[in-house]
Amino acid sequence: MGDPPATPTSASVDASPSIASSSSSNIRKERGAIAAQACDTCRSRKQRCDEQRPKCGTCQKFRLECNYREPVPTKKDKTLVEILERLKGLDDRLLNLETKVDDLGHRGSAGPSAVGFPHLQAPDYASQAGAAMIDPALTAAPFNLQHDLSRNAPVGQNQYKYVSSVHQMLGWPAVQQLFASIQARLPHVNFSSLERDGVSHMLGVHRPESQGLPSEGTMRTERSPGLLTTLTWENVRMWSQAYFDTTNLFYPILDRQSFMQETLPSLYRSGFSNSISSTIALLVFALGEVSLEGREGAPVHVYNGRASGVKGGSKAHPPGLALFNEARSRMGFDLTECSLENVQIFALASAYYGSCFYPMDFWRMTASTSLALQALITSNPGELSSPRADLIRRAFWHCSILETSLNLELGFPLTGLERMENTVGLPTFSGPFCEDDVISNQQSHFQEHFASQIVLRRLLVGFHHALSNTPMSAQLGGVPTPFTSANNSPGLSQITIQQLALQLEQWRGMLPPHLRWQEDCPGAFPSTTTDMFGGSTHTPASTPISPSMSHTSQPSSLPAVSTPAPPLMFSTDLDSPPAQYPYVVDVQVALLRSRYYYTKYLLHRPFLYKALHYPDSVTQDDALGAAECLKASLKWPVAMSPTCKHKRLVPCMFFFTQNFFGILLLLHLSTTVPLLRRIRSTLCGERFEMDARETVGLYLDWLRDLKSIDGGTAWHWEVVRAIYGLEEG
Repeated sequence: MGDPPATPTSASVDASPSIASSSSSNIRKERGAIAAQACDTCRSRKQRCDEQRPKCGTCQKFRLECNYREPVPTKKDKTLVEILERLKGLDDRLLNLETKVDDLGHRGSAGPSAVGFPHLQAPDYASQAGAAMIDPALTAAPFNLQHDLSRNAPVGQNQYKYVSSVHQMLGWPAVQQLFASIQARLPHVNFSSLERDGVSHMLGVHRPESQGLPSEGTMRTERSPGLLTTLTWENVRMWSQAYFDTTNLFYPILDRQSFMQETLPSLYRSGFSNSISSTIALLVFALGEVSLEGREGAPVHVYNGRASGVKGGSKAHPPGLALFNEARSRMGFDLTECSLENVQIFALASAYYGSCFYPMDFWRMTASTSLALQALITSNPGELSSPRADLIRRAFWHCSILETSLNLELGFPLTGLERMENTVGLPTFSGPFCEDDVISNQQSHFQEHFASQIVLRRLLVGFHHALSNTPMSAQLGGVPTPFTSANNSPGLSQITIQQLALQLEQWRGMLPPHLRWQEDCPGAFPSTTTDMFGGSTHTPASTPISPSMSHTSQPSSLPAVSTPAPPLMFSTDLDSPPAQYPYVVDVQVALLRSRYYYTKYLLHRPFLYKALHYPDSVTQDDALGAAECLKASLKWPVAMSPTCKHKRLVPCMFFFTQNFFGILLLLHLSTTVPLLRRIRSTLCGERFEMDARETVGLYLDWLRDLKSIDGGTAWHWEVVRAIYGLEEG
């Protein structure tokens, strides 16, 4: 293949237009590794330490005593340390949550009367048939929720119902009545089976376009024997830089220093073989091409003049496919190797499948990553004391976050990874770093984003167990999933949910200032915008306008809001050029905030269930809880510009697609059910109607954009189009 430039670590940076460098003309040179914990012997000799435990290579060679000092965190690391310390203290609170929730449930169970909520009397739905919609253009399929949903309810039965997944929510009687109102338009859809079979419909697993990526046997032109012999140093360098400036910030599982200075030059000189390092490199190249094309490539389609947020390639030929096919043709040689590299190839393959909208393949590769981690840790526990221990911990928590999302929303089984949490411990981001690592963290705070998501994931698991009335210590077979029958929880009460919501607010309050934002303004810049973005480097997003298409736009009769809006990082204006941020800062921020709002929405959804099905029993606190659920469903930043303009870069994207579909159903119900309409108008705040209108436009656009490239979203779009009375589009 040839030799790389004589100084590969710096000479080719000019020819490597990474995503990060697109906003700056400065050329950076990588410096040598920064040792994280050199032993005392190597420190005194002023030589590089390989940091092996219990003895480094030098001390083994000369039979010297090897001592390591406890690393003292630098000023820039203290916030990360504080986040991780708070996570360590979280476990005890969550383990004690079950007892506390039981006590609260007994003390807080409300009676059947609506005392405390006198101004929201249970309406007579039968007498209010044909109630006007808030926005006729966006709710063109009215129906009337029958008042007899709560008839013959057993005395004393708990009227709150918690479900973790959207497809479980589709079995709610109120939602089934909504579906019945559009059944004539969709005669081929069996809505009554959705609670049981909803996952297959919502993922589109039976659709032809969901049957897997083309391989050599079906698309020979995508894997040419001469492909690898034509790769240039500039290309592999560019793809690698793009990968580390994007994907590795979400999934921090590879060491940039080692890959860029050792692995990449070595492979370029010797050529790509069937080795596991070659497989990893090819996966990195494929994801690097996704990163570049996913932001700057041609849109896959244009609708009414609006370019798709899916950029680069097509469904059948996504960016990086030729490189990915080269990698997966080699993966068979590495399937059973018990090593960190084995873990990494599965995780990278999972990321690629996710960027190409193949959720089942994404899940299978994620599960394989988890099983490979368990095999590595079980068979070689000493790896947790090795120099690569922190990479293992990062991979572990990355998998834990994904497994939780897949389990709660889709019912995919856990692999048992969660049982190793105490054994593995938390990542500290210790280890050798190059200058690019330091700069990317200073610009994006990706380490603190990752640590904060670990804490949020831990809270979400605790909330799920508490709301499901399942002990935190339940074995794998006893953990409730969306495939478990979801009955009304006898211990669920207003106070239980309020206490859990308080813990969620404490999480938001513990975030470092540069990750915080105004609760009622999801699109605002973080609190310390100047520190995070360096002043003039970035342009705030445009003032939000409704993203609804022209055929659904209506003049707004809402009163003007006098409170000045804070500067916006995210915008609901999907037609203006999107703001540009280096190191995919917008995606990192959007993920953290959207997962927060998702958790809050999930916590309060039982109140919405009660308001829909037991209106006679709704109390003031119930109404406030339903209002919190509705407000938490609005304007998740991941659906706003600029993040929605590069959807291939959004991890686990179909997770958000599922929830946007569910939210659209509930927002429609909130305009047709009189009790919810009154809650909207009296308890949700003066901006709610405007924000709800914009949210409907955002989420409809998300589904419309993905329907031609994702089989599951095509089904979602078919349903919401009938509910909202939209044209084919």
